[in-house]
Amino acid sequence: MNDTEQHPDILFLSDTQAPMFVERLVLRTHQNTKATQTILDHIVKLHPTVLYWLGDIVSLGFRTRKWRTIDQFLEKCRSVGTSVYAIMGNHDVMGRPRKGARNFQLRFPDHVNTGYVQVTDGIAVVMLNSNFSTMSSDEIVKQQSWYEDILTVLDADPAIHVIIVTCHHAPYSNSKLVGSSKLVQQRFVPAYIASPKAKLFITGHSHAFERYEFEGKTFLVIGGGGGLRQPLNTSPSRLPDLATEYKPMFHYLSVRRDGDGLVLTSYCLKRDFSGFSVGYEFSIGTEVASATTE
Repeated sequence: MNDTEQHPDILFLSDTQAPMFVERLVLRTHQNTKATQTILDHIVKLHPTVLYWLGDIVSLGFRTRKWRTIDQFLEKCRSVGTSVYAIMGNHDVMGRPRKGARNFQLRFPDHVNTGYVQVTDGIAVVMLNSNFSTMSSDEIVKQQSWYEDILTVLDADPAIHVIIVTCHHAPYSNSKLVGSSKLVQQRFVPAYIASPKAKLFITGHSHAFERYEFEGKTFLVIGGGGGLRQPLNTSPSRLPDLATEYKPMFHYLSVRRDGDGLVLTSYCLKRDFSGFSVGYEFSIGTEVASATTE
């Protein structure tokens, strides 16, 4: 039965890094930096309870000057009471991983390199590190053990209604540039599939909006925070994306709990940058499931 009380929306955002020179050689720009700033300004005006940021915050995390805009945004979030939690993407640790990780940790002190969890309105968001190449073997093992254990704990906790699993690299994507992460499929997907309360797996990395359903579970890619748009595989060999008609340039995701289910809304930036519109909306595990596209 659905709760009668109103539940707050929580926001998810990914891939806000400014375009790098080498990327501009192969991909078209679309006022990407302006788009990111517009999204960040909009989020501050909404002052949500919490924002979950799924990596690639900046283009090169080890360069302190790349964080100036982010630092201003985080200060504004603090002033309006919005909590911000994040995980590292590949750009955040690119080039000089240790310095990038230090810069990241300064901005997001709650972050744990081997996974952590935050709970908002009965929704447990499990945040994982998928930068396996920059992790030691011990860190990878530690995270895997913690991840599997925390899902068991959350599934048994009556205060937790829904679990959302997140990391940066997408287990499934039709992006021609980054594709699907086999390691995420092997390490993170099985426990997600097995968890009764885990109903959504959200990632970025692919600069697109993609939706997949495998083994009765939902996988979303929401890499629309401002990175350069990546071409998608449209051949017969492509993965079965359920959102083929919804491919906005820039977007963020809003999630609201409805009983033991979720209502998800993707907001896309209008072409003239004048505001945002509801681009795609659907429900998971609620009494009435629906999907609409614009």
